[in-house]
Amino acid sequence: MHAVTIVDGGLAWREHPDPEPGTGELLVRVRAAGISRGDVMQRDGHYPPPPGTAPPELPGLELAGEVVATGPGVRRFGVGDRVMAVVAGAGQAQLAVVPEIVAMPVPEGVSWERAGGFPENYTTAHDALFTQCGLTVGERVCVHGAAGGVGTAAVEMAVAAGCEVVATVRNPDLRPKVEALGAIAVDPASFTDHGPFDVVLELVGAPNMADDLRALATGGRIAVIGVGGGFRAEVNLLALMGARGRIHGSTLRARPLEEKAAAARRVEHHLLPLLAAGTLTVPIAETFAMSEAAAAYERFEAGGKFGKIVLVDA
Repeated sequence: MHAVTIVDGGLAWREHPDPEPGTGELLVRVRAAGISRGDVMQRDGHYPPPPGTAPPELPGLELAGEVVATGPGVRRFGVGDRVMAVVAGAGQAQLAVVPEIVAMPVPEGVSWERAGGFPENYTTAHDALFTQCGLTVGERVCVHGAAGGVGTAAVEMAVAAGCEVVATVRNPDLRPKVEALGAIAVDPASFTDHGPFDVVLELVGAPNMADDLRALATGGRIAVIGVGGGFRAEVNLLALMGARGRIHGSTLRARPLEEKAAAARRVEHHLLPLLAAGTLTVPIAETFAMSEAAAAYERFEAGGKFGKIVLVDA
C-alpha cells in the first residue's frame, strides 16, 4: 500500500507493507481522511503518537472507509461495512488498521468526504462541550476560532442542542457561513460584548484567556482544546473565584483505548442520528487526493478556510 509519510520534515507518498489486523481489529480500505492540527504538529516533530500505537512517520488521526478484512474476535463489523474512526495515527493511507471498539458506522447517504472529516473534530468538540462541560439546553456558548473544523463542529452541535451560540471568526468573509450554521458570528475583539457565557470553547489559546474570564457567567466553564495562538497566559484567580468558574484542558490522542471507545459510543448515540438526518453537515473547505497531501497541508496552514480539509482516495 501507499501512505502519507513524514520524510525530513516534509510529506511524501511512499510505499509500505500492507498492515494486518490483529485481535479485535479491522483492516479498512481508506476512502477519506481529514487533516487536523495534530497532523501538522506530528509532521513538524511536536506531536508523536503514543508509544506502541502507530508509526511516528505516518500521520492521520481520522479516517473513513470500507472493511476489507477482520482480525480474530471481531464481532460487530464485517467485510464491506462502511466505518469511520478516530485513530492514533497512520490514517492517511490506502489501508489502515482500526480497533473495532473505536469504529463507528457511516450512516447511509453520508459521503466519504464528510465521513472522513467527521470523527476527530466532532468527537473532540462533543467531549469538550457535553462530557466535560456538561452543556445543557438553553445555555449560552462562545466558540472561538469557529470557522475551522472543530469550530464548525462545535457550533453545529451546540445549536442542535438548543443553545445560543456566539462564534468568533477573524475573517469577515467567513462570518456569513458560520452564521448559516445557526450562530452569531462576531469579530474576536468584540465577543465580550455578547456575554456572559455558560461555556467557552477555547480553540485559540492564551490571547483570549483574560477576556474569557471576564465574559464568564456564574458557574461558567472554559474548555481549552486549542492553543494555536499561544499557550502561556496569566489567569485572574479572583475573576475565576468570583464566577465560581472552572477552566480545564483536554486532548484526545493520548487517552487509553477504552476511554476513546467510550467517547466513540457517546458520539454514535448522540450525533450519528443528526449526521444521518443532515442536521450536522460537516462543512468541507476543500478536498485533495491523498497523494497530494503536501499541498493539502499547505492549504490547511494557510488559514482562511471554512470547515475541513480532507484527503480522498488516491
